Amino acid sequence: MAEISRTTKETDIKIDLNLDGSGKADIKTGVGFFDHMLDGFARHGFFDLTASVSGDLFVDCHHTIEDTGIVLGTAIFKALGDKQGIKRYGSMMLPMDETLVLCAIDLSGRPYLGFDAEFTSDKIGDMDTEMIREFFYAVSYSAGMNLHIRVLSGTNNHHIAEAIFKAFGKALDEAVSYDPRIEGILSTKGSL
Repeated sequence: MAEISRTTKETDIKIDLNLDGSGKADIKTGVGFFDHMLDGFARHGFFDLTASVSGDLFVDCHHTIEDTGIVLGTAIFKALGDKQGIKRYGSMMLPMDETLVLCAIDLSGRPYLGFDAEFTSDKIGDMDTEMIREFFYAVSYSAGMNLHIRVLSGTNNHHIAEAIFKAFGKALDEAVSYDPRIEGILSTKGSL
């Protein structure tokens, strides 16, 4: 579990995260579609997530979404602790109607984002679609996570975005899960 707060001139964010939760979410970012995406991430990953976000939405949604990614990634990193006994790797190929998304994660401590998704709309609800990549970039770098997201097929922007967030939740759930066969940390180096 982790509780992280971060305040800047642009945002004020508090996130409580339980990686061993049951999928309960209480999310208020001020960006309705983003709330919906984070709710899907938490429910399908079985994470308990509380997010209270106040941002400069009078400018646009950029700082709110990017900074939420930074804080969520930091919470994931802190909640993982020393990473002993976790599977480290997780993946999910998730269908949602005409959309098919692949998400793969390595909690290696080495951040990287591979993101292959195209949107045909600038916005979904009140969220800029370009912010989806920015959010996952912020999460991956703050969490020290190797994260690959690839949209294999899809035409509906809502379905594509939702499948990405749900696939991320499912893949992260697998990566953070405990395996009793793992002694210490799953690495030939002995540390991550």
